[in-house]
Amino acid sequence: MPRHFPVIPPETIRRYDVAGPRYTSYPTAPEWTPAFGPEDHARSIWRAANESPDEPLSIYMHLPFCHSLCTFCGCNVIVSKDRNRPDQYIDLLFREMDLVTSLLGQRRTLSQIHWGGGTPTFLTEAQIDRLYKGIRDRFRILPDAEVSIEVHPGHTTLGQLDLLARLGFNRLSMGVQDFDPRVQDLIGRHQSIEQTELIVNHARGLGFTGINFDLIYGLPGQNTEAWGRTLEEVNRLRPDRLAVYSFAYLPTLRAQQRKIPLAELPLGPDKLGLLGQAHDAFVDRGYRPIGFDHFALPGDGLVRALNARTVGRNFQGFTVTAAPDTVAFGITGISDVAGAYAQNVRKPSEYKEALEAGRLPVERGLALTDDDKRRRRWINQLLCNDWLRLERQELGFLSDELGDLERREEEGLIERNWLTDGALDITLTDLGRVFARHVAMVFDNRLRARQGSDRPLYSKAV
Repeated sequence: MPRHFPVIPPETIRRYDVAGPRYTSYPTAPEWTPAFGPEDHARSIWRAANESPDEPLSIYMHLPFCHSLCTFCGCNVIVSKDRNRPDQYIDLLFREMDLVTSLLGQRRTLSQIHWGGGTPTFLTEAQIDRLYKGIRDRFRILPDAEVSIEVHPGHTTLGQLDLLARLGFNRLSMGVQDFDPRVQDLIGRHQSIEQTELIVNHARGLGFTGINFDLIYGLPGQNTEAWGRTLEEVNRLRPDRLAVYSFAYLPTLRAQQRKIPLAELPLGPDKLGLLGQAHDAFVDRGYRPIGFDHFALPGDGLVRALNARTVGRNFQGFTVTAAPDTVAFGITGISDVAGAYAQNVRKPSEYKEALEAGRLPVERGLALTDDDKRRRRWINQLLCNDWLRLERQELGFLSDELGDLERREEEGLIERNWLTDGALDITLTDLGRVFARHVAMVFDNRLRARQGSDRPLYSKAV
């Protein structure tokens, strides 16, 4: 386990400060196509129901409503002041669930539920209660299921937390980003330390077994002194898990980011220094690094899974309870079912139109090839567990990759170990954990096939 963040020469930072996928999925979203539509998704769900009838499912509910639009945000949201607006949306969620469950047959057991947004606690207590009971009416929730929700401390009441606990929610994820008031002014997202602490303490009193904070480094106005104060407060509040994400600055794709003054953004070594500062602040207080941007307390299930090299990942993040299939509901929701991705439409009007016509609201997707599935497993194993074992028979699917891996070892990103049975062990070094995306790119056959202007627009790796 790395005790301190590695010292990285400026020339190394420049070499790796290039655009590349984050590998939330493989193949990555730019590879998905409108040629994969509602009928394809329906066949995937039917196949999942019939090929694995006894396996549990994971479901994701996208609740896009927000009180205001943050300038840094990359999510698909609906900004509104009308607290009644979600009622019609919930009606549509029920319609989508009914279409899906008609295809699932008896496969309706859930090991994982996640509500994301947007700001799910934009919903009133009555709306939260109605939606959850609608899920419970259509699915069987396992007693030990992980039931999580994303909350904004500035827009979450203690009454909502009481209700969530009664319903069975047991995990909270809070988008803290940064406690510094100046940074909050620049990104248009405000929450005080006091508000956050109140929500944390009340949730713990209710028996929530997992509290996660999301932080972002590279936001406008961040500097080491103010960032250090945020890290001190986070350590004092002691969440069970932490995610420290790199700010993805893509103003050509996200219009609201054009309001951010470019001169205020920490870039290159300054930005990476913020990650290193967070890493050392959390590791020094006993957190264990998970992947290249997450941390967990020693008693957390993620740490036990990391020790066993069994950490998994889905579109909701790292997990130890990943179901083999995830079904998503709501606009832009992404399902991962029976070896295929399916993403719902973005516009609420199109979502409504599809469901009223009795069809799944799919906009695009992709059926994975056998090669895609192999490479997805390799990439996930590297990014989740800092390690990958390539069996001898798998090495036959590689050509240029072996030379690239040799170069990554020469650059100090990985260690290779050829085993007596002909397999190859690959372990990320401390430096390799920082630039894990670059190691993952070695196995990205689809990215390798794209050249020049044909390559999708990605955020920079630093």
